[in-house]
Amino acid sequence: MSHFALSIQVWYRQNHRNLPWRDTKNPYKIWLSEVIMQQTRVDQGKSYYYKFIENYPDVFSLASADEQEVLRLWQGLGYYSRARNLHSAAQQVVNDFDGVFPNTYKDIKSLKGVGDYTASAIASFAYDLPYAVLDGNAFRVLSRYFNDNTPIDTGQGAKLFKTYAEEVLNREDPAEFNQAIMEIGAMVCKPKNPDCENCPLADTCLAFNEGDPLQLPVKSKKVKVTTRHFHYLIYPSQDIQLIKREGKGIWQNMYEFPVLELEDKKLKKEVSAIVKDKYGVNIIKRIFDERHILTHQHINATFWEVDEMLKGDTIIVTDLNLINDLPLPRLIERFLENNVGLFDL
Repeated sequence: MSHFALSIQVWYRQNHRNLPWRDTKNPYKIWLSEVIMQQTRVDQGKSYYYKFIENYPDVFSLASADEQEVLRLWQGLGYYSRARNLHSAAQQVVNDFDGVFPNTYKDIKSLKGVGDYTASAIASFAYDLPYAVLDGNAFRVLSRYFNDNTPIDTGQGAKLFKTYAEEVLNREDPAEFNQAIMEIGAMVCKPKNPDCENCPLADTCLAFNEGDPLQLPVKSKKVKVTTRHFHYLIYPSQDIQLIKREGKGIWQNMYEFPVLELEDKKLKKEVSAIVKDKYGVNIIKRIFDERHILTHQHINATFWEVDEMLKGDTIIVTDLNLINDLPLPRLIERFLENNVGLFDL
């Protein structure tokens, strides 16, 4: 066992957080936790993990679920393609593997939405196969330990850090090793405030001893952020008008109020003219403004009250009391929470 592996695993046994998915070898539960925890804080992810286990205790129940119900249960977690991929992959397991979760890296990676990291995690945690995981935490630990400024978001960086990970991997106990390197990254080798003095790798970490941990890891690409302007149209009534968001992109197959997306910010007079021309209704007043931040998109949303119900083939009507049975983007949820009185007719 490498000094690296021994150091982090001894630390892990004494300091790790007790998380429900760490107490099982069930590949279904491990897979579920890995998908949920991508881009999600542990405190938030735990509640969703319990909800999914309660509603879908095995792969058969998830595979047979209605996608709309899966999306509703996922509501608030964001990155909804994860939920759709989760549902599709469960159907793959049932249809292609007779309901038995695959037990090889290759077959695990064949599942919808499963990449190298998730396949490596499931293979090691559930089946003790010697695959090193490389999530954001592991990338950060390795880049600092080896004091390597190769950009982690390039093909060259991915290969290099995979080599580093394989070099220090404890092949006799890959599950604990992988949990340990991720836990070190989450609790000690943090992005902005690393606790280097109390890190079990401090004596051999090159960035701590020879460089600057805060400068690592390096990324070559900046995230391109798009600003979008959504104008939601609402007629206050017990019968709520909604549309289902079709096609690729954010919130696919989820429900929102009828919306106009305009290229830039518009004044009430300009929006009113567009709404009158498209729907034949009049805007009465602005109800609510909200800025909704996603990783690649900033959405400026304005909610307008109109003077009568809209007409259109894509518009559906549902009772206000049933709206929470539908999968809603967090933006729409927040509007409803803040404007309950609008519908008290």
